[in-house]
Amino acid sequence: MSVLRVLSYNVHKGFCSANRQFLLGKIRESIRVVDADVVFLQEVVGENTQHASQIDGWIDEGQFEFLADTVWPHFSYGKNAVYNHGHHGNAILSKYPIINSENIDISLYRRSQRGLLLSLIQPGIYVICVHMGLLGWERRQQFKRLMAVIEEKVPADAPLIIAGDFNDWSGSLHSHFKNSLKLREASVQANGKLAKTFPAKRPVLRLDRIYFRGFNALAAKRLSGEPWRSLSDHCALYAELEIEV
Repeated sequence: MSVLRVLSYNVHKGFCSANRQFLLGKIRESIRVVDADVVFLQEVVGENTQHASQIDGWIDEGQFEFLADTVWPHFSYGKNAVYNHGHHGNAILSKYPIINSENIDISLYRRSQRGLLLSLIQPGIYVICVHMGLLGWERRQQFKRLMAVIEEKVPADAPLIIAGDFNDWSGSLHSHFKNSLKLREASVQANGKLAKTFPAKRPVLRLDRIYFRGFNALAAKRLSGEPWRSLSDHCALYAELEIEV
């Protein structure tokens, strides 16, 4: 492995932006075309018995298993939001073996259940799937928790990728990732600026990102236009990362 192809995507629980159509099958087809080595997913449903009885074509298995299927033989899942009829959270799909995985709760209040899904994949690359909160003070506290997790669980010299939906509407967290964690961001390195990824039909906000160390970004692009604009409420973000030697 010299180049790692990475995809980050908030799948909106398999529904279109207006929540009127269940499109998980089309989402699976679309991410398969990209053929990334590692896929970071947010808002993935593990179980929803209510939807199972109401939505035509609902997937009985966990959505992460359905999306992974035969393309990504290795996956991890972390429950963030747990309710009476099921749960959803983050998932990582990988073509390379996942050595271990841990989901870390970073929720700060009941109505905003969030987590960090930390996995170690061969050959020794740490990956963290992130979905941060909607409020500024919430994200600042979650960033501090993320820093503590990295310091405690990720060796200082290990390659690291942090990807997901950061909900950083103002962009204020970006400098903290650069200056405090000494990370680079794929779209910034490849294209000079953060990618606009939300809302998918007319992206204006830079919410989704791929941060890293131990790599160089050879390419990065927002996946927009059809079919992406008609699937989730977010655009997917893709990057090709070359391992530094």
